Amino acid sequence: MSLTGEFKLRVARRRMVHEQLIRHGIHDTRVLDVMGRLARHRFVDDVLAARAYSSNALPIGGGQTISHPRIVALMTQALALRGTEKVLEIGTGSGYQTAVLASLAREVYSLERIPALAERAAMRLRELGFQNVHLRSEAGLGWPEQAPFDAIVASAAAPEVPGRLLDQLGAGGRLVLPIGRKSRQHLMLLVRRGDTVTSYDMGSCRFVPMLGPANARAGAGASTGADDREGRGATTAATNRADSGENPGARPPASPEPPGQATYESL
Repeated sequence: MSLTGEFKLRVARRRMVHEQLIRHGIHDTRVLDVMGRLARHRFVDDVLAARAYSSNALPIGGGQTISHPRIVALMTQALALRGTEKVLEIGTGSGYQTAVLASLAREVYSLERIPALAERAAMRLRELGFQNVHLRSEAGLGWPEQAPFDAIVASAAAPEVPGRLLDQLGAGGRLVLPIGRKSRQHLMLLVRRGDTVTSYDMGSCRFVPMLGPANARAGAGASTGADDREGRGATTAATNRADSGENPGARPPASPEPPGQATYESL
């Protein structure tokens, strides 16, 4: 790419941060810093590079999309990462949010059910030098052998909170995921405090449904392996309504720290 082209993309990235993130309530300086530096255009096809910093979800293949920047920032901000966490991501997709998480946390364990997407994401993350990402191509609901996780994020909608994900959430951990059917979804933050899980509604959203071979109990297009359990005997407190730009109960964001040096699991 020419120097002129790279300069235009840097300008578009700065504009994205100010117009799409800060103006819409994203206030975590660590998230803003990472998304202001990370080359989002590297995670889409070259023909879409000029649109990478627009407020649109862009196709990445396999019927999937890369979420628009504000949603990525909102979900990441809600996790309140400080640099020491072990994070589970359900749905690697293009690898863009994986890279954002890996820039903010100690380790990221990411699952992608579509092999072609997993391969491309692994290649991009290697090229960008990330060494603290573990990536698998499978449709499972989590990575139980690595639990507990300090934070979990899912980029596909489940009809209800999957108990298997709550089972893998550690003490004080945060889970962010869309809940609901295709026509009515809400982005939810769940925070574990002792034996209680408190939920916060961060606003309406629209994501593709979770899919997988183990979804028969929850119905077609439902979460992989979702069940009726709330996880680890936890009780769910009354749902709180949170403004989309806020991070209810968040810990104060810490200054940026470099990615950890965990082994990268290539495909």
